Amino acid sequence: MKPYSVSIITPLYNSENFISKTIESVLAQSYENWEMLIIDDCSNDNGVKIVKKYQENNDNIKLVQLSKNSGAAVARNEGIKLAKGRYIAFLDSDDLWHPEKLKKQISFMKKSDHAFTYTNYQKMSNSGNLTDVIVKSPPRLNYKKALHTNYIGCLTAIYDTEKLGKLYMPKIRKRQDYGLWLKILKKVDGHGLNENLAYYRVRDNSVSANKFKLIKYNWRLYRDIENLSMLKSSYYIFYTIMIKLLKLK
Repeated sequence: MKPYSVSIITPLYNSENFISKTIESVLAQSYENWEMLIIDDCSNDNGVKIVKKYQENNDNIKLVQLSKNSGAAVARNEGIKLAKGRYIAFLDSDDLWHPEKLKKQISFMKKSDHAFTYTNYQKMSNSGNLTDVIVKSPPRLNYKKALHTNYIGCLTAIYDTEKLGKLYMPKIRKRQDYGLWLKILKKVDGHGLNENLAYYRVRDNSVSANKFKLIKYNWRLYRDIENLSMLKSSYYIFYTIMIKLLKLK
């Protein structure tokens, strides 16, 4: 069998109600040369049993079980470390992909020689009903612009290890994906494919559902990971707050 082209990184923690749909959306991909690395972060529900059931008929679904609960950053980094594919893609255990997602995005990357890309995505409710909210990605993104806010949905991002090497997420509990995008954008610009190719589930009572809770995690990212000054960090936090207020209005 030829080497996998795309490695899909999926952290798993207590998602027994959603992981089947997530796996099914990967199995439905028109692009077939992929491996799915599901990293269980010590779930205490039936998620692992569900994954093992899918493994019986799908050799390209791999399950790794961490010895202690360590958070999404550690889980994703373990997946990146074990990945065999040239392209690293991310899909959380409650999100979904359009069937043409990988085919269109990998073609976009190869045709335009891009090392880092992302797409639009649509939000859905906890129960899986699609909303009218579509989050559009900027056509081009550099490091300086990206500091203002996280424009990239984790479920849409793909980077090319042949061009960039393997790059890992900072070991922080939240905003670790944003930290990785900033790390990549120091090396190359990101490019957006203006198509809605993924579906993001807004979980009830999740931290990501409350954008203002993420501000404190942004502050830590700016200060501890990006080593920005107090002044610059304050500016970007203020910008983030203003954007959230405008969206609420």
